[in-house]
Amino acid sequence: MEQGTRNRRRAGMEQESLASAYLKRAGVQILERNYRTQKGEVDIIGEDGEYLVFFEVKWRSQNGSGYASEAVDRRKQRQICGVADYYLYENAIPQDQGIRFDVIAVDGEKIEWIKDAFSYTGRNF
Repeated sequence: MEQGTRNRRRAGMEQESLASAYLKRAGVQILERNYRTQKGEVDIIGEDGEYLVFFEVKWRSQNGSGYASEAVDRRKQRQICGVADYYLYENAIPQDQGIRFDVIAVDGEKIEWIKDAFSYTGRNF
């Protein structure tokens, strides 16, 4: 594995740990971290009040490459929804369970929690 890739992966894991700690302090119960399926991965799955929330953590060390919150494009949203579908099915989550897709954007030292960052179109199973 290339050194730069390894360093970015380690930095990403550190940012996910910071995001998890931030969410716990805000009262979120963390259920899963780095939940993987053949369709992809969701960084954090947790419960925030009555909602089951799928969190995507994005970070930027500098704003030169844009803001972290801008990094969750349509393709990534579809991928996260596909992983969520599998999680919902695998865990027999009831159809009436409220779900939400949030982004934790880390820009340098600033953490922003964007609730309801994108919409879920329905279960795909």
